Amino acid sequence: MNLSGKTEVYGIVGFPVKHSLSPVFQNAFFEYLSLDAVYVPFEVKPDSFKEAFLGLKALGVKGVNITVPFKERAFELCDLSDEPSKVIRAVNTVKFTDRIEGYNTDWIGFLRALRELEKELEGKKVLVLGAGGTAKAVVYALSREGCYIYIFNRTYERAIELARNFSAQVVKKPEDVLDDADIIINTTSVGLSDDDPPLFDYQMLRDHHIVFDVIYRSTPLVKTALKKGAKAQNGLSMLIYQGMESFRIWTGLEAPVSVAINSLSDYVLS
Repeated sequence: MNLSGKTEVYGIVGFPVKHSLSPVFQNAFFEYLSLDAVYVPFEVKPDSFKEAFLGLKALGVKGVNITVPFKERAFELCDLSDEPSKVIRAVNTVKFTDRIEGYNTDWIGFLRALRELEKELEGKKVLVLGAGGTAKAVVYALSREGCYIYIFNRTYERAIELARNFSAQVVKKPEDVLDDADIIINTTSVGLSDDDPPLFDYQMLRDHHIVFDVIYRSTPLVKTALKKGAKAQNGLSMLIYQGMESFRIWTGLEAPVSVAINSLSDYVLS
């Protein structure tokens, strides 16, 4: 990679962000398509987000992905946003031009990944764990597919707010609807560490469940689901698919999924 004054800069903004695999496959896309560009992580402390975000535009950065915990705050700073972002009220993709353009590609990446486990989603009963920016994108996608949605969040009021916007049902405990749920989706950060306390008793999972975790490692939730005979998947494919859509927004070019998969082959997501 040869960097110069003409090299276009892209990146990912979050806290923490050092663990992100987005730089690996986004830089592979640039290399594959022979683009003079680089993608780097920008770790920003929460109390400095606004200054850092606006500073990226001032520095001439071309675009960024936004990750935890800034997706909703970034939406508020955009000059214009696509229609899904307006409904979700969170962005994960920003393009800097004369204006700040916000997009949400999380819902696209999520749907494409979930369909690897279950192609027919209409009428399915889905338990969504969490009520943050990613949960909003997930619930938006599920509502478009005609799913019946339950929402659990440890902060009950946030779950109420999200459910109100999408005609979903709030539950006080995941266990209350586990037997009824077809699909279980974790959108929280619980599972990033094996030491995290579980969101519910994972031993209650059954072989008819479909489990999807947006965390792109094999979490205790995913591991237990597989042991129980359920179909389960981590969030790596969602990460790739949403990143492919971000790349298209920034460059106008399509990046092959095989390039992303090959670039990540040396990373063990255990």
